[in-house]
Amino acid sequence: MAKRLFDIVVAGTGLIVWAVPFAVIALAVKLSSPGPVRFCQQRVGRGGRLFWLYKFRTMRCNAGGTEVTVAGDRRITPVGKILRRLKLDELPQLWNVLVGDMSVIGPRPEVERFVRHYTPEQRAVLEQTPGLAGLAQLVYPHEAEMLGGHPNPEELYVREIMPRKLAVDLEYEKTRTFWSDLRLAFEIVLFIFGRNKRVDPSFRIPPGRRALE
Repeated sequence: MAKRLFDIVVAGTGLIVWAVPFAVIALAVKLSSPGPVRFCQQRVGRGGRLFWLYKFRTMRCNAGGTEVTVAGDRRITPVGKILRRLKLDELPQLWNVLVGDMSVIGPRPEVERFVRHYTPEQRAVLEQTPGLAGLAQLVYPHEAEMLGGHPNPEELYVREIMPRKLAVDLEYEKTRTFWSDLRLAFEIVLFIFGRNKRVDPSFRIPPGRRALE
């Protein structure tokens, strides 16, 4: 009950406070390239239920490509690079939180085609409401750089990165409390401003690859 109330307060307040910045971002997205302001994609939510996840569009329309984003991805617009770096493209998901599709803190929802690769043990993550961010985003923040330059980034994601992220999120759920969620939310804010102490040291960016500019 406290968690849902927290979600409603944060999402409702955020949508009000960010109303003007939303308009500015929307205008910037519209002017950056032809196409809609909003990006909509079906994701798998709690209990395997599909829902529409919202973001500000950061890629050129009809650019094709994979479901995953890699470092130096040419589909991303100049404005999109800035939005992604500051996580501003995720802000429309406050609406997802407000209506109950998502929570502030929780495992990130995947697309259905990736969920099909979950093992029975990994599917336990679907017992939780997906979130704007979870512990996996702190431990593995550089997946785009890991995928960059790989001949089959989706295959690498499904084989190596996704299982690691699921393991982290499932481990967090074992001791999860409302207070641990508050602490994690604070850490995520610090992460956005460049401070993160939870990165997995074994998960390194290969030489020659770099973050999105």
